[in-house]
Amino acid sequence: MLAKWLSGLISTDLPQPRVTAAAVELVAVRKTYITEAGDFEALKGIHLQVTAGEFVAVVGKSGSGKSTLINMITGIDRPTDGEVWVAGMPVHMLTENQIAIWRGRTVGVVFQFFQLIPTLTVLENVMLPMDFCGMYDRTKRPERARKLLDLVGVGEQAHKLPANLSGGQQQRVAIARSLANDPPLLVADEPTGNLDSRTATAVIDLFKELAASGKTIVMVTHDNDLACRSGRIVTVYDGQIMTSQSAECDNYA
Repeated sequence: MLAKWLSGLISTDLPQPRVTAAAVELVAVRKTYITEAGDFEALKGIHLQVTAGEFVAVVGKSGSGKSTLINMITGIDRPTDGEVWVAGMPVHMLTENQIAIWRGRTVGVVFQFFQLIPTLTVLENVMLPMDFCGMYDRTKRPERARKLLDLVGVGEQAHKLPANLSGGQQQRVAIARSLANDPPLLVADEPTGNLDSRTATAVIDLFKELAASGKTIVMVTHDNDLACRSGRIVTVYDGQIMTSQSAECDNYA
């Protein structure tokens, strides 16, 4: 039954992407949540462009709308109004099944709490997105997973369970997993929130290396010092983008 369901997802047709220089483009995006206390507008007409190979840090106070913003980019949530384009694909127009397979192939997501499956080995966790999306020959998936683990510096941990790794090592595994299907875009939501400063710096260094190799990275962080090590800082306040500027720490308030 599971195999049949996965097969149905894999065969879902996706629209032909448009040719664009922007890896991410949000056009007049609004998001309103309907609650018992009344309507709450989390995003208020956001316009944002991220070019391919750019490393962008999204900062803002709790409740400012930054997590809602990246949920638009990943297709985890849908805009009430406006358009969301990622790698030329109209994410706002996709069905739920289309979003599932599109996300697996196009976006690598890195979470604050790692979200590794505890009963699977590190190697199996990294292989999982390939299995889900039917990417790469089945016999070649273990080799690709090992290479990704080597890339992030935890290759020797391949056959351990996540619980036997440190927090920093688990986050590196999570990054390797996000790269499994070679997505053009990585989206990280507070990826260093549970790490010590030294390990957090190492994770940012890895993101910078990935951006230099052509990956587009959008990272939400509450840490302004880490944000300053990205290429551009986007500041979100009360559901709007207040500033968007080069990450020059001396000029960033």
